[in-house]
Amino acid sequence: MNVKIDTKERFTVITPEEAHLSVNMTDELNQLLLGYLQKDIPHVILKMDAVQSIDEQMGETIAQLQSKFYENDCSFVICALQKDVVQLLESKEILELMNITPTESEAWDILQMEEIERDFLRDE
Repeated sequence: MNVKIDTKERFTVITPEEAHLSVNMTDELNQLLLGYLQKDIPHVILKMDAVQSIDEQMGETIAQLQSKFYENDCSFVICALQKDVVQLLESKEILELMNITPTESEAWDILQMEEIERDFLRDE
């Protein structure tokens, strides 16, 4: 699977460059993203603007990955989902489990708010 990785100061943007994310790519995506939980900057934005379709299993995998990040006190936001991907996730009742924003800029905002929230909760 081809991806573009853009490392920022507080998070990493991962952009799959495939038009279709198939079930046989789930292991590769799992390994790539779960590796960020071990890094100094573990927060991830998954930018899906090039992805036109996904297999159902891939949608479930992305939702599970997002849950693992939040279980480990790390942010994981998905942005720029295309219409067909949104429709599939909605039909399988996966979309409501995900933290999704329309744009990368809004995803940055979510990450910053979650960081402030984590700092606030640590201080209490």
